[in-house]
Amino acid sequence: MSRSPSCPGALRMALLFCLLAVLPQLHAQRVLKFAGVNLSGAETSSSKKPGVLNVDYFYPSDADYAYFAGKGMNIVRLPVLWERLQPKPQGRLDSVQLALIKAAARQARAHHMRLILDIHNYASYHYRRIGSAAVPIKTFSDLWQRLAWEFKDDDNVVFGLMNEPHDISPGLWAAAAQSAVDTIRAAGARNLIMVPGALWSGAHSWYSTVDGESNATALASLYDPLQRTAIEVHQYLDPDSSGTSIACVSPSAATERLVGFTNWLLKTKHIGFLGEFGASHHPVCQQALNDMLGYIEQNSRLWLGWTAWAGGDRWNVHYPFNLQPDVDGREKPQMSILSARAQRITR
Repeated sequence: MSRSPSCPGALRMALLFCLLAVLPQLHAQRVLKFAGVNLSGAETSSSKKPGVLNVDYFYPSDADYAYFAGKGMNIVRLPVLWERLQPKPQGRLDSVQLALIKAAARQARAHHMRLILDIHNYASYHYRRIGSAAVPIKTFSDLWQRLAWEFKDDDNVVFGLMNEPHDISPGLWAAAAQSAVDTIRAAGARNLIMVPGALWSGAHSWYSTVDGESNATALASLYDPLQRTAIEVHQYLDPDSSGTSIACVSPSAATERLVGFTNWLLKTKHIGFLGEFGASHHPVCQQALNDMLGYIEQNSRLWLGWTAWAGGDRWNVHYPFNLQPDVDGREKPQMSILSARAQRITR
């Protein structure tokens, strides 16, 4: 009667082959989990501080959340104005604005969506830059300490540190961002944090330098002890990536603008999030939009998700990046692509 070999060496070799087969799967675990939209309105009329609610600025309606949730989306980026939320530097948060944000968070949760609280201020406060004598970094950190205290028990709320910092060096911005992350964690908040780059957060300009430093170098060593931080970039599809034109260069141009940043994610072991992008209804732009989102899906172990620009029922009907349905219910052409791509991620 023959017996199966019991050689320890053969057994070890078999186990080694099994391990080698599993390792690539472990290394390539998918992190892509969010697909959603910016719901604009609460940040508008920024020159009017504080402004009048439902005249100068607006918070999304429940119907807005319901519409985009129905398209397979599971996250909303909510832009708000720092000066409305915290009228005085290092002062109390405004109770009315805080209540409106908490109501928005409840609405998002009711529709099974996360809410990114986006401070939509471009790294300034009352027209003064973060890091200046008028707005030292501690003023920015104070805002996030107070928000961390308010939302640390609501993991459904994501902290979007700042929208599109500009006219601030990548190094100074990285110091401000690190201070905010440290402050949030010291407050006991475990919420996911979105950290944008300077230079308008452009993915295409990730390696561009100011004062000899780029986002690529300045944010490479960003540290979160909980490892619950994503690096946020924005990428528009028009020729200069500004989001001010309805034209697009080619079907592959937007994807090509993400490649350098994606490679940086791989090198630094950070995770990326595409916080804003927009495409007009032009056929080339629609192809570019689909191609770009497909690229993110192909790199699902490096990208956490995306939020398109923009929904909100107060947009001018002729605004090319308006994703809100018309008054008669007709959907924007971009939504067929966004919805299909969202459902591949969320369902």
